Amino acid sequence: MRVILSFDVELWCNGWDRLDQNFPGSFERYVYGRSARGDYALPKTLEIMNRHGLKGVFFVEPLFAARFGEQHLRTIVELIQSAGQEVQLHLHPEWTDEIRPPLIANVQAKRQHLSMYTLDEQVALIGHGKRALEAITGRAVTAFRAGSFAANRDTFEALARCGITIDSSLNDCYAVSGPDVARPPTYQTQWRVGPVVTYPVTVFRDGFGRARSAQVNGCGLGELAEALASAVQGGCGHFVIVSHNFEMLKPDRSDPDDRVVRRFERLCALLGARYEVGSYPQQPAACTGERQPTVGTWSTGRRYVEQALRRLM
Repeated sequence: MRVILSFDVELWCNGWDRLDQNFPGSFERYVYGRSARGDYALPKTLEIMNRHGLKGVFFVEPLFAARFGEQHLRTIVELIQSAGQEVQLHLHPEWTDEIRPPLIANVQAKRQHLSMYTLDEQVALIGHGKRALEAITGRAVTAFRAGSFAANRDTFEALARCGITIDSSLNDCYAVSGPDVARPPTYQTQWRVGPVVTYPVTVFRDGFGRARSAQVNGCGLGELAEALASAVQGGCGHFVIVSHNFEMLKPDRSDPDDRVVRRFERLCALLGARYEVGSYPQQPAACTGERQPTVGTWSTGRRYVEQALRRLM
């Protein structure tokens, strides 16, 4: 089983009213996460991964740089590439109406999700993001993830038109994620949508039978460990984990959240010791009889306790 440890790399300015005033501080927090104990955003993420010999996929959001300048995107990309990690394309079209000159004609109102845009608009936005990243990386962009997992059928057509062959946008825990995209009749960890191979974010059944996506900041370590083991036993070909550049930080602050730091450190140790971790395969493997991963009640109950303690503290 191939594990893909993926990251959505993005930044926000705490609203849209004071972008220029808030951007410098937001960039420092989301990219570096500087604190008295060190830089716990991208630098610490990359440090921990490299210490455990892991290669991840970093989906970088470039539209913000069309508003604030290419040099900021270059800083992010070079930080990731200098650590030997892979850069691919992430897109949050909420930035579209903040960009001048506009990338598309219809920018009169803010539209949050990529699925709210026409096919031609999606082609324009994806194409712009692809070119922006390739100009810095010097490498072809081959994989994509839509912001908020909000892809639709037109997104896959737009990816094909832009020459992107891999998608990892689909997440069955989100109603906005591919509602018009046909799923296979049985559980699969990858399939084709036209010429594009999609590797959906792994969704497992927690100890209470609820669907839960494999996100570092939304699952307990025990749940992730059990879900990985269950996926192997269930014949799964791939296991896609999601994180973000800021997940090891406390909400709205730059100092580290020790619980999440420990969870990520231990997850990386587990992955480095037991699993094959790497890029999305260019061609899907022939996997048959895959079963959705499940975890036990104990691990899920422990996550509830950890979340309650985190809120109290």
